[in-house]
Amino acid sequence: MSKVRVANFAISIEGYSSAPGQTRKEPFGPGGLRVMEWFFPTDTFQKMQKKGGETGIDNDFSAKSMTGMGAWILGRNMFGPIRGPWPDDSWKGWWGEDPPYHVPTFVLTHYPRAPITMKGGTVFHFVTDGIDAALDLARKAAGEKDIRIGGGASTVRQYLQAGLVDEMHLVQSPVLLGAGDSIFAGTDLDGLGYECVERVAGERATHLTIRKRP
Repeated sequence: MSKVRVANFAISIEGYSSAPGQTRKEPFGPGGLRVMEWFFPTDTFQKMQKKGGETGIDNDFSAKSMTGMGAWILGRNMFGPIRGPWPDDSWKGWWGEDPPYHVPTFVLTHYPRAPITMKGGTVFHFVTDGIDAALDLARKAAGEKDIRIGGGASTVRQYLQAGLVDEMHLVQSPVLLGAGDSIFAGTDLDGLGYECVERVAGERATHLTIRKRP
């Protein structure tokens, strides 16, 4: 049965997934990319660069996070740093011509935009009707496969607070950002019925699996 999942979502020790001040050069904000330093040596990431990387626990979780997905949902900030109405069609994401999604990907925004077809099977659809509408579209696109909520923190938080996330894999990186956006802000995970069912120490980070209680 299809699940709504958050996977490979990196956070600092304080729970921040990025630092303030996103720009085109610094999508995680100044210094924020440190939360992803554990991921870059993995074979999963290095294969995206047409290279080989490290295997092990961190890579096992990363590889699993990229399988079984039939659709993705992203917040607008995850798609890019542009705010307000789209000035033109030039911005097509951070990832170049072949984004890593390879399935229909639904971007939450307040401003309409025509779909964008990329190499590798990724098609970006822009949804202006909110998180429920995006999830309905993603379910239809995914069929029996899972739907991954890709971020950023505000988007994950909205789906959590609505009780729509079935499973969440967080990666706690051993860094301090000092400030930023957190999925935990104003979110009572225990009160919403979630519990931590697994904690695994990887080579460079700690992997936490959180699910709804039966």
